[in-house]
Amino acid sequence: MDNVPSYISLYESGELQERIAELEQMLQPCHLCPRRCLVERKDGKVGVCQALSELVVSSAFPHFGEEPPLVGFHGSGTIFLSHCNLRCVFCQNYEISHLGEGGQVSTEQLAAMMIQLQQFGCHNINFVTPTHYTPQIIAALPKAIELGLEIPLVYNCGGYESVETLRLLEGIIDIYMPDFKYSDAAAARRYSNAPDYFEIAKAAVAEMHRQVGVLQLNEQGIAVRGLLIRHLVMPNQVVGSKEILQFIAQQLSPDSYVNIMDQYRPCYKAVHLPEINRRITQKEYDEVIRWALDAGLHRGFYY
Repeated sequence: MDNVPSYISLYESGELQERIAELEQMLQPCHLCPRRCLVERKDGKVGVCQALSELVVSSAFPHFGEEPPLVGFHGSGTIFLSHCNLRCVFCQNYEISHLGEGGQVSTEQLAAMMIQLQQFGCHNINFVTPTHYTPQIIAALPKAIELGLEIPLVYNCGGYESVETLRLLEGIIDIYMPDFKYSDAAAARRYSNAPDYFEIAKAAVAEMHRQVGVLQLNEQGIAVRGLLIRHLVMPNQVVGSKEILQFIAQQLSPDSYVNIMDQYRPCYKAVHLPEINRRITQKEYDEVIRWALDAGLHRGFYY
């Protein structure tokens, strides 16, 4: 297995600069994500995500709370980006994603952050909610590569992605880590104002799978390339977990790595929504695990 990230060869060929230019064109007017707000962010206008054209970072540190294949021995080099294109009402990071906590960062500063995380021994650079800042992130790569960046890049997103944008990331992103939140349109509308979420996410995750395939690990069990899907179990099975798991197994691969998460807690506006204003029960979680097994999935969750 070749462990050298492919973004280095794209940089050496000059194609990386071409991708940066294409992504920057999508920023003005902005149609980076399926919302297609078409606002002029460089002119101080904001769309659903509430982000301007300047990159805003909340924090950057070695994260040991991610999935084991990302954490490895020295952590995942996580960079939390402010704002979000999905803005779920139950968001556990709402101070960052909704309120925009963080500071403005230049491309040179972002490149330096990546290098520092690599120097800490992190196994990857993990961009959290990168969708609305994709051009700015990729624009920092040439400088980071010149400074010696050589570890995988992780695109850690909410699953509500534009295939047009994702295609420009082919050969740049090594590991895609989308949430796969909803199959139920009513829930997607109620909690994220995205009734088309399932159709959008199916196309997006399929594109990610086409680019990188199932999750590949090195001899130490550390992820080097591939797709890692997260699915958060919610109270009363409101999100339609069964259909999501069946899609992954049948349309992607039964070898897909799926982290079925049990850590839901009512945050932000969820406390005002009775059907999700509690933690899940063990019975609810076990039911989703059973659905995953019945679908033929076997990686990324414990049973």
